[in-house]
Amino acid sequence: MPKVSPAVQAASKAKKPTPSAKKTQKKKEIDVDEIVQPIKTTTEVSTSTQRGLIILALLVAAAVVTLSFMNLAGSFGHGIDTLCGWLFGWGRFVFPFVLAVIAYMMFFPERYPIRPINTFGLVVFTLSTLGLLHTVYDAPELMAIASGGQGGGYIGLILAWPLLTYTGIWATLIILLALFLSSFLLMFNASLNDLLDTLSEWNIFMPFVRFVRSRMHAYRNGYEIATDDVPESEEDDEDDDDKNHETVQFATKKVGDADSDAVHVGMALTSEGAEQMKIELKAPKRAYRKIDIPMTLLTERNEKPTSGDIEANKEKIRTAFHNFGIEVEMDEVSVGPMVTQYALKPSEGVKLTQITALHNDIALALAAHPIRIEAPIPGKSLVGIEVPNKAIATVSVKEILESKGFKQRKNNMSLALGKDVSGKPYIPSLASMPHVLIAGATGSGKSVCVNSLIVSLLYQNSPDDLKFIMVDPKRVELSVYNGIPHLLTPVITDVEKTMNALKWAVTEMDRRYELLATRGKKNIGAFNDSVDQEERLPYIVFIIDELADLMTVAANSVETAIVRLAQMARAIGIHLVLATQRPSVDVITGLIKANMPARVAFSVASLTDSRTILDFSGAEKLLGKGDMLYIDAQLSKPKRVQGAYLADDEIERIVAHLRSAGEPQYNDTVTEKPSRPVPGLSSDAMGGDDGGDELLEEAKKIIIQSGKASASLLQRRLRVGYARAARLLDILEEQGIIGPADGAKPREILIASAADAAENAEIADEMELEQARSEDVEDADEDEQRRA
Repeated sequence: MPKVSPAVQAASKAKKPTPSAKKTQKKKEIDVDEIVQPIKTTTEVSTSTQRGLIILALLVAAAVVTLSFMNLAGSFGHGIDTLCGWLFGWGRFVFPFVLAVIAYMMFFPERYPIRPINTFGLVVFTLSTLGLLHTVYDAPELMAIASGGQGGGYIGLILAWPLLTYTGIWATLIILLALFLSSFLLMFNASLNDLLDTLSEWNIFMPFVRFVRSRMHAYRNGYEIATDDVPESEEDDEDDDDKNHETVQFATKKVGDADSDAVHVGMALTSEGAEQMKIELKAPKRAYRKIDIPMTLLTERNEKPTSGDIEANKEKIRTAFHNFGIEVEMDEVSVGPMVTQYALKPSEGVKLTQITALHNDIALALAAHPIRIEAPIPGKSLVGIEVPNKAIATVSVKEILESKGFKQRKNNMSLALGKDVSGKPYIPSLASMPHVLIAGATGSGKSVCVNSLIVSLLYQNSPDDLKFIMVDPKRVELSVYNGIPHLLTPVITDVEKTMNALKWAVTEMDRRYELLATRGKKNIGAFNDSVDQEERLPYIVFIIDELADLMTVAANSVETAIVRLAQMARAIGIHLVLATQRPSVDVITGLIKANMPARVAFSVASLTDSRTILDFSGAEKLLGKGDMLYIDAQLSKPKRVQGAYLADDEIERIVAHLRSAGEPQYNDTVTEKPSRPVPGLSSDAMGGDDGGDELLEEAKKIIIQSGKASASLLQRRLRVGYARAARLLDILEEQGIIGPADGAKPREILIASAADAAENAEIADEMELEQARSEDVEDADEDEQRRA
């Protein structure tokens, strides 16, 4: 073999890359890929950027077209004006406005989503409008009119010419008007009833409607109305006919006037010599039309939960139980929005307490906290272990309202509560609850739940069918609903008005029971089915957002009224929704819990709070963010539900829509003080009368005789609540019997008892008599001294 020189060998070694050099080269290649990849992705135009570019293009086009109409865009603008005239005729002046509206809708895609049906409706609107503009001319002139940029242009010519040629002017007008109205139905995805209601609000066809209605009323009641269609043979007798026939005369009055409950309609009989009669018609009550809230006002959230490695978790659970001598067989797995439930079947002879005792050990094995063990799963011979998901999925109210279960609801009092652990919508009915208590720590989702319940009821009921009384002592949660037509009174923030509203609700409950008794009906549904639309009773939902604030001020009063309503108000359609963030026994009392079987518990701090709300443990292990336990009379154990989320902007859009649809009719008597005692509520419970309390004189005697004034003394002696005892002290202070409170010092008694006053008077008389005697003695001594 030929020898290789050392220089050549060194050169060959230099050409061969070393292992470290290979690694460095590979690393450099990877770094280049990592650098290039973001550059490639940043060159892609996002959807929002594309939308912004289209909006700018539409606005620029609208501005340029508008300037071209005013000859302010040069020769280019003149060409655009000519082209638009050929295409649209007189409709070209509306073209920039249409472009601006489309740009505005694209700027708010969530509020005004552009769907194919809306686009098709806009096309039909354009064609029908241009066709109508072209029908004002005769058929031979249509081509010349289009060439001159008048009428509907060539687009209007294409639609109007065949219709005018083959169907005539009247049929063409009917067809084009039908297309014009159909375009509104398609653009706004509305029904024909909604369109007619809107036109009636604008009073476009009201004169014609009144004319037709007057004739129908007269025909129905057997009367004839003189018309202008007089036969030619009777034209000479027109004056005689006017004496015997009179037109219908309507004595219109504003509905709801206090001086009249009826509308009188004067009509004349057609027979000669008949006297004018008056027919009394019942004054129709003002009724709201059905307000359809569009689903587009709600935000759609298509989020999916991430549960992690399900098979690995199943093996970890089985191994953890095996390590403690318990053999289990893993069963089905249900992935919910917040947690994933692993169902297992224990071997025979294993007690459930053995499984629940391993709660912390299972959490350690899964590296998940907190977990909840449901032993057993209701209706199954399985045990469920609920493990938090790696990534939760937000449940939207829109998703629940559009679900199949909500569309197949049995009544219009269904609540979009949320989804259970299997991911199925859970939709209980407020009519079957019939009252609900909601409690949880701050930030756990309590207020969002209340808003979701309100919105789900608003989507199902018109203001004629449902009324709200809302109490918001915090003044921040429910005040946004002020002004919607479903409110019976403005949102209440004052404690005294809340007391009056509770009294009114009890009085209304008694009144409704009397109405049911007169009809022989057992509930509000049967009653409403048996009466006319004007006499139907609306459901009333009484919402108190923070019960603890009211119980602090007047616990006895609030508890008595709530208990009475909870016991009796179900059949007549009055329902309570109570919410509190302080689940203590002085707020959620035993009487309130006993009469409100439907309860919702959000995340709480301790086991004691969970038992206070539900009588069960488990709420202390919830995850927050809408995670709840729900129980009612039909459930033997609490059911875990992920609450539906409703954002503030969604609420504002819905409220704005309702305010624009109709104004509220407030009932001032709801918050006014009742003029007479409410049956079933003693004056002790509801606080009595401020100035004429029947216990005032007795309280005065007790304070004067005992020589001290305190609320606890009056509570013991008179057997009243703290609120009334404190009110009695305030009245006595105003009357000048006791002094004002001075911190921890006792109040001063400013007036003594009658016996003490008499004794003091006798002592004063004796002192005056003794002083008079001493003065007489001194005078006698002075006289003796003078004589001496």
